[in-house]
Amino acid sequence: MTEWLISLEGTEMGHRVALGLALLAAVLHAIFGALQKGEHDPWLSRGAIDFNYGVMAAPFALFVVPWPEPHMWPIFFGMFVIHIGYKAMQAQTYVLGAYTVVYPVVRGMGPLFTVLGAGLVFGEHFAFGQWIGVVVLLCGIFGLGLYNLMYLETNRETLKAALLMATGTGMFVALYTTYDAYGIRATANPFTFLAWFFFIDSLAIPPYAAWRYSKMQVKPRLKPLMKRGILGAFVAFFSFGSIMMATRLDSVGEAAVLRETSTVFAALIGWLVLGEKVGPRRLILMSLIAVGAVIVEMNG
Repeated sequence: MTEWLISLEGTEMGHRVALGLALLAAVLHAIFGALQKGEHDPWLSRGAIDFNYGVMAAPFALFVVPWPEPHMWPIFFGMFVIHIGYKAMQAQTYVLGAYTVVYPVVRGMGPLFTVLGAGLVFGEHFAFGQWIGVVVLLCGIFGLGLYNLMYLETNRETLKAALLMATGTGMFVALYTTYDAYGIRATANPFTFLAWFFFIDSLAIPPYAAWRYSKMQVKPRLKPLMKRGILGAFVAFFSFGSIMMATRLDSVGEAAVLRETSTVFAALIGWLVLGEKVGPRRLILMSLIAVGAVIVEMNG
């Protein structure tokens, strides 16, 4: 399977497969965000998820896939540091703001800076029509942020801090997307990168989450938390794995833009599952996100 996937790089079939993987990552990333934002403290949810995907990834990293080449270890170290910063800001963002409020802003920063970063790092350049799509998508995403800032009635006291933290988190999204795309292209076997990514990435947050749990006066039950962690681990595998394979097979910028249709799926999850109100104006703004992504793809 590895040889078949590598053979698709730069081909029309690879482009179609990358499109499907990016859209799959969009759906799964929205589910992942809702799992972290749900009933538990976001730090505990993230710790449970990371612990479980580390346990699952360890045997594959140590005994199944080929070991990383020597030049990959510094890359993994950089990845580890970047993802710690991302997850710390992501968790605090979810502490401060409602899911449907902060998620669009987080994801909105990602495609813009990823497209710019892909141009600098990989020499990828969007056509004029694709930039129109990016602008439409960003109008929808940042329109949501502005609408929430003006009209949201709940959590007003933490709204500005939440939006500021969400903006910083979005910059980390762009950084890790570009950096990880570089990492998965730097190794001969993409599954080596994915297995070792999850194994190494799982080492940071669980110890902090365990310490945070020990300091809580009212501790949540561990069984539901670990169930959430197991489900989140499987979602993370397929979400992150899908977008990373998409960036190896085709354009990093296009994959990043298409993944941000996750904002639409996040709105549906926030409305149907978390009980957060959406409203017609926010639905219209969210539709711009999907339209922008379609324009990018049609002009690619």
